[in-house]
Amino acid sequence: MMHKFFFLCVLTGLEGNALGSDIINGKKSKEKSMQYMASVQDKEGHICGGFLISEDFVVTAAHCDKWNPTNVVLGTHNLNKVNNETMRYSVKTCKHPSYKDLASGNDIMLLKLSRKARMGKKDRIKPIQLPSPKMNLKDKKKCRVAGWGWTRSAGDVVADLQEVEVPIVNLKECQKLWNKLPANVICAGGYGTKSGICQGDSGGPLVYNKVAVGVVSYNSNNNCDYPDVPNIYTDVSKFLPWIKEILKKKKC
Repeated sequence: MMHKFFFLCVLTGLEGNALGSDIINGKKSKEKSMQYMASVQDKEGHICGGFLISEDFVVTAAHCDKWNPTNVVLGTHNLNKVNNETMRYSVKTCKHPSYKDLASGNDIMLLKLSRKARMGKKDRIKPIQLPSPKMNLKDKKKCRVAGWGWTRSAGDVVADLQEVEVPIVNLKECQKLWNKLPANVICAGGYGTKSGICQGDSGGPLVYNKVAVGVVSYNSNNNCDYPDVPNIYTDVSKFLPWIKEILKKKKC
């Protein structure tokens, strides 16, 4: 597991932007509080976060495709407690057709499950709601972000899901701080706070009022503890036609 996350850190240093997610100055999530959370994995283990939006599909970040995800784990907050027969699902990737790299934006991908998710109280699995097309997030509104991974810069992987509150940052202010941003993003946390995302778990959801409004995309130069710019999320509301078309056809 550890060599995987070291590899992530090396890659992000080469690219100049750190891949998101885990949680800085957060807390352990309560059991059953985030039944939509998914651990996106390859044959060696966890590589990214994700979230269930229907019985057939999980959303994650498009840049996670470079690690060739093969399956997802649903229904647990602790990655040391996984029943492979009931919690693990093979997946097919549906990367957004306009995604090229982080700088180009469109950092979103759907994962088609090999079988329908076992949803219900017993299985602790439940999809999260998508935003409306005209979603309007006001500045400083508090959202939640969750993930598995590092809890500080150059930290260690954690097995238990962590979460933290992060405020929405004005997009124009965010653009000035970053100098250049891709289109269709949300800025939240990081800059001006001690809370935000870190290496290890891109693809997790930014949640406002029980709605998945964003997908963890990136932060700045591996600086998780005291970043000088806001964290960046893909704006889910801008991709609803694409998402709904795939959900309708049940294939890419």
